[in-house]
Amino acid sequence: MDRFFKQCDIENQIILLVYQIRDDHPTMGLRDMYYKLMPIPLGRDRFEILCKQSGLSLERKPNYRRTTDSSGVVRFDNLLIDLTINRPNQVWQSDITYFEVGQRFYYLTFIIDAFTRVIVGHYVSQRLTTEQTTLPALSRAIKSRLDLIKDADSLIFHSDGGGQYYDKNFIELTGKHNILNSMCEYPWENGKAERINGIIKNNYLKYRTINSFKELVKQVDRSVKLYNFDKPHIELQRKTPIQFEKDYLCI
Repeated sequence: MDRFFKQCDIENQIILLVYQIRDDHPTMGLRDMYYKLMPIPLGRDRFEILCKQSGLSLERKPNYRRTTDSSGVVRFDNLLIDLTINRPNQVWQSDITYFEVGQRFYYLTFIIDAFTRVIVGHYVSQRLTTEQTTLPALSRAIKSRLDLIKDADSLIFHSDGGGQYYDKNFIELTGKHNILNSMCEYPWENGKAERINGIIKNNYLKYRTINSFKELVKQVDRSVKLYNFDKPHIELQRKTPIQFEKDYLCI
């Protein structure tokens, strides 16, 4: 039974990624997607069947329907509904995306503070497992911000319904640090996390020469640092995320 649910987790996350790819590459065939994603342990035939069942075999017109099948899937309540976000480390939002290097897709996981826009944790991986995506990204975020979150009233971790966000090891980590799990049902309910994917990929990585996984890791690290420390935001009084956070905490 555990193996069945683990497979469902992977399949749900793959569908979320294929929706992203379909937006970026409207005419890319499922066979090409499979060989770029290499979604181990999902076989080619199962991948194509799964995509066809989700309506992804043809060019997709933009829509806002749920992109995962929740049968047998854990789904946390959306704790952001009617919530006023007014302090750092009140809400962290996260999403997983992909980046192509040398005819292959790799995976980028980002965690952003919803109030300050600081990227508090990130990870670059070759596989889509929890151990190579959300778990190391969250571990990094907790390690780097432990002094700030330990005295917080509560911290909400908000994401889409991908299996890496309700994997038992991930839930154990959030529980250990009293972090509340929250999930959206529709894409726009996790907009800040999806937006950071586009910023890092389109404003930074696409302008770099990246020919290997090692170079991708290096350039993502560099891009996150530039974003946090050097990029001003209109919504943050034209301050960088780190400067905005420092000024707020000094008030």
